Parts: sequence; structure tokens; C-alpha cells
Amino acid sequence: MTPQLILAVAAGGALGSVARYFVGVGSGKLFGTEFPWGTLIINVTGSFLIGAFVGMFAAKWDLSQTMRIFLTVGICGGFTTFSTFSLDGYYLIERGQTLASFAYMVASVALSVGALIAALRLVRALP
Repeated sequence: MTPQLILAVAAGGALGSVARYFVGVGSGKLFGTEFPWGTLIINVTGSFLIGAFVGMFAAKWDLSQTMRIFLTVGICGGFTTFSTFSLDGYYLIERGQTLASFAYMVASVALSVGALIAALRLVRALP
């Protein structure tokens, strides 16, 4: 662990967190706040993004460890909100919306893993 890697995580995390805030607020305005659309969108797009990055690292991009850490641990780590996912699922149950909670949790996991697989396959199919 070097100061350069720590700065890469911190800078990427700051950017990812700001992006998460904007997506969360924008989703609330677009779709309402009864269902945690923002967190769902963030988790799925974050999973896709990290899948695309990892695929590009393996197939196309010759990036330094610092840049790889900046993009994955920093930006993606700051952007994705799996802990918020858990809290949102709980809040839906607490409000008596058990079916919505179940649908939200299943959709979050299935779509996020699917997005990651799609990104890896997409990147691997690039010329």
C-alpha cells in the first residue's frame, strides 16, 4: 500500500460518491421515492461498469495498478451502494411492503450479476 494507491482510492471514491448522489437524487425525481429505484440503478450500473473495467484490463487496456485501483476500488467502490441496498430492503419490510422488498432484493442481485456478465462478454467480443 503506497501513498499513490491511497490517493487513487480517495480521488476515485470521491468521484464515485458524487456520481452516486446525482444518480440517486435524479432517480428519485424521475421515478419517485416509494421504491428504491436509485439504489437499484446504481448497483446495476456499478456492476456493469466494474465488469467493463475488469474486462478491458484483461483484454485491451495496459494500465498501471494505480489507474486500475482508481477505476475499480475508487470510482466503482464509491459509486455502488450495497450497504444501502440492505437498508432499503429492510425499510420496505418495516413499512409492510414485504413483496416489494423481495422483488427489490432479487432484482438487485440478479440484474447486477447479469450486468457484470454482460459487460465482460461485451468487452471480450470487441475486436
